[in-house]
Amino acid sequence: MPAVRKRPACACLVLTTPERQSINRIVVRGTNWVGDAVMTIPALRSLRRLFPNAHLTLVSKSSAADIFIDADFVDEVLVYDRAGLRSMWAQTREWRRRKFDLAILFQNAFEAAAMAFLARVPIRVGYDTERRGFLLTHPVASPSWKDERHEMFYYLNIVGEVEELFSGRPSVAIEEPQFALAVSGSRQAEAFTFLGQHGSRGEGPLVILCPGSINSRAKRWPAERYAQLADRFIENGFAIVLIGSSGEVDVSQQVLQNMRRQPIVLTGKTTVAEAAAIISIGDLLITNDTGPAHIGVAVSTPTLVIFGPTNPLTTRPFGASGEIIREPPDCAPCMLRDCPIDHRCMTAITPEAVFERASALISNRLRAGLRTESIA
Repeated sequence: MPAVRKRPACACLVLTTPERQSINRIVVRGTNWVGDAVMTIPALRSLRRLFPNAHLTLVSKSSAADIFIDADFVDEVLVYDRAGLRSMWAQTREWRRRKFDLAILFQNAFEAAAMAFLARVPIRVGYDTERRGFLLTHPVASPSWKDERHEMFYYLNIVGEVEELFSGRPSVAIEEPQFALAVSGSRQAEAFTFLGQHGSRGEGPLVILCPGSINSRAKRWPAERYAQLADRFIENGFAIVLIGSSGEVDVSQQVLQNMRRQPIVLTGKTTVAEAAAIISIGDLLITNDTGPAHIGVAVSTPTLVIFGPTNPLTTRPFGASGEIIREPPDCAPCMLRDCPIDHRCMTAITPEAVFERASALISNRLRAGLRTESIA
């Protein structure tokens, strides 16, 4: 039986449109990357509003599934880690067994449409990508603004199409996106304990650094600059924690080797759920344009994202608690995974500039009374 994670109880607005009442079970094929998964939160919240009484199953890779542990807008998360055709067929049979009425595909892959088709889900909605339109009952054309608006709206647009399909009166497009992600008090308490077990004394504001990036070396601000930044924070009375996945341990080690002081290194030692909880109790997160950037904003932690080769129009942190720092040359955004020249988009950003922006963000937080410490 595939792994399943349940949602907590939720009080939702009840809609009485007859067509919607006929939809009892919905499956949503989520995205694979953590950052993309966070950017689907507004779409999932809108979907819950449209179908408050339906059972909503989100299908996700195990790495991204942890994002939704405390989510009240899905009923369960069905974990699917593809490992060849056998696992695909097993997942398809599970979909068929659950007798879903509606499949919504946030993932653009051909496989997602094939699974919904083979599982005999009667209504199948997704973007007409990878020549999969014939497998969908309602293929959606990719919007002309895709590379000009935040990626979050790309997923909201699908839910808008679903709403129009059932009511003819789409309202999703004019709603204020709801990006918040809950982290329970018990998980936050566990995060404090976890930090204590790894050397935290709970002194000074907590600054979290994420110097890695799994899918692009070009996104990485140089490790020696993270080291200079971290040393300066520690010398001014801050506590520094390095986070990241097991695939980013080498980057954190490079940072550590260039430091004079000793941070708390948690890279490769946490699950995504644990990392999200740690971020939620931090006073500031500084990161490259990667998954934790979106987690930080979703859990309302002040977040400063260092941008280089990627497009801030589509992947910037979306929300009041997020800011970016960027010194774009003429070649940015190039969207390349490796810089073919001198990485000038990142080397133009100095540790001094990042520290100044970060200090302002923390000062604002302390003035708001969210911490009792003061900046040295």
